[in-house]
Amino acid sequence: MQISQTEENYLKAIFKIAQKVGKAVSTNAISKEMATSAASVTDMLKRLSDKNLINYQRYKGVTLTQDGHKIATSLIRKHRLWEVFLVEKLNFNWDEVHDIAEQLEHIKSEELCNRLDLYLGNPKFDPHGDPIPDIDGNFTYREQVALTKLKKNEAGIVVGVREHSKPFLQYLGQLGLTLGSSITVIEKFSFDDSIKIILNNKHEQTLTPKVSQNLFIQKTN
Repeated sequence: MQISQTEENYLKAIFKIAQKVGKAVSTNAISKEMATSAASVTDMLKRLSDKNLINYQRYKGVTLTQDGHKIATSLIRKHRLWEVFLVEKLNFNWDEVHDIAEQLEHIKSEELCNRLDLYLGNPKFDPHGDPIPDIDGNFTYREQVALTKLKKNEAGIVVGVREHSKPFLQYLGQLGLTLGSSITVIEKFSFDDSIKIILNNKHEQTLTPKVSQNLFIQKTN
C-alpha cells in the first residue's frame, strides 16, 4: 500500500491526540493539530478510511485501525531514534532536532531504523524525555508528574518536557534546566502560582506557572 507523507503525518497526529484524550479523536482536534481546515481534514479522513487505516464515522470521532496504529508508532519510533542520534552522535542541541527528525522519520526502511536502534544501545527515551516505542510498538512508561504537582520541600529529577517548541527549549537552556537537572521546591506562591526551586543543589530560581506545568519530574522524595 502506497501512503504519502501527509497521510503518515495525519496518522501520527491522530495517535498523539488519542494518547492525550483517551478516546476517539474529533475532526476539530485533528484540524488544530495539523493547522488546516476542517474540510481538508474530512477529505483526508475519507482517504485514510478507504485504505482501512482509520475507523471513521462522521460526528463520532476517529480511531486508528491495527494497520494505522502500526504506521503511527513506526513513525514515532523513527522520529525519536533520529532525535537521539542527532543529539548524542552529531552534537545537535535538543531545540534543533525536531524539524530534522520530521524529515528523517519518513524514510521507509525498517531495517535502517532497527540498526539505528541497536547502534544507539536501544534507548528508551528521546532527548525530550518522550518514550521510544520498541520494534513491536511497545512504549516504556515511568512515574512522572508535572513540576506543579510537587509540594514544598519535595525534590525530583527533570525527566521530560511537555512543550517541545524551540523558544521554550532555548529558554530552559538559558535557565540551566535540562534533562537530569535536580530540583527541590522551596516555596510555592499562591498569588501567581510561581514556584521557587533550588536547581542542581546550587542556586535558587523562580519559575513561572507556564514553565512549571511543562516540566515532567520523577520524584526522589
